[in-house]
Amino acid sequence: MAKCMRRFLLANLALYFSVIAVAAATLDTITQHSSVRIGYIADEAPFSSSKGGANPTGYAIDLCGKIADEIEQQVPQLKREYIEMTLANGFDAVKNGQVDLLCGAITVNLKRREIVDFSQPIFLTGATALLRKDSPNYLQTLFLDNPAVRPVSERVASTRIIGVRANTTTGATLREALATQVSKTKLADFETHEDGLAALEDHKIDAYIADQVLLINLAARARDPSSLEIGDRLYTHEPYAIAMRRDDANFRLLADRALTAFYLSDDFLPLLETYFGAEAGPMLHTQIIMEHVPD
Repeated sequence: MAKCMRRFLLANLALYFSVIAVAAATLDTITQHSSVRIGYIADEAPFSSSKGGANPTGYAIDLCGKIADEIEQQVPQLKREYIEMTLANGFDAVKNGQVDLLCGAITVNLKRREIVDFSQPIFLTGATALLRKDSPNYLQTLFLDNPAVRPVSERVASTRIIGVRANTTTGATLREALATQVSKTKLADFETHEDGLAALEDHKIDAYIADQVLLINLAARARDPSSLEIGDRLYTHEPYAIAMRRDDANFRLLADRALTAFYLSDDFLPLLETYFGAEAGPMLHTQIIMEHVPD
């Protein structure tokens, strides 16, 4: 009995100390290497994108930079290492310690929270559709508040294929919805948003579904932006945040303090206007201050 009790106590002590080690791991690792590893998703402008081997840019990248600034108060001469990830491997990279922060248009949900933790929200949007002006009428009615009556391509109308980026929460939601009903509509996965846009413009799909804020930026890069329409009806709730390792409350608190201080600074509104425009900036500023800044 005494031996069993001793083994029980030793096992619990080992578990306790392993939890303590995990909780301190992020900042300890950063301190040890004098480097913070910032993972990013390359194809998510205006949140994160990269060109020609240069460091990534975007709204989420800049916010991760503010967290790095806060870390630098404790780790002088901190280096910032940017590592390109995908939605398919990014969360495991955070979990396994390959990156310290994962930045992009990253939606928080319960399934992902089984793998990683998240900062306080950095943005809020929802899923809708990017359509051609000759996309089928049922899609126009579904995604537009005031759809116009226009000629529809017969070839497109018979296709009934909707595109979505692979490994996204939007794609998972659509698959779940289609699985519960008999439907001729099929989903096509694309590795990048650019691939989905090309398929839409080439009449290979009827619509491309993604978060509205991403579609606005994507449509602006189309061959003929005037031929496209962006849905004004949102069908999902997509809060974005920065992913980090679980079981590290101190590191998350550091990140949230850095974000809150920046949200309340005079520099936050100009950043919003840089990435989302002078018209949307003040509205987004008010929304984030009201909904995402802790008391």
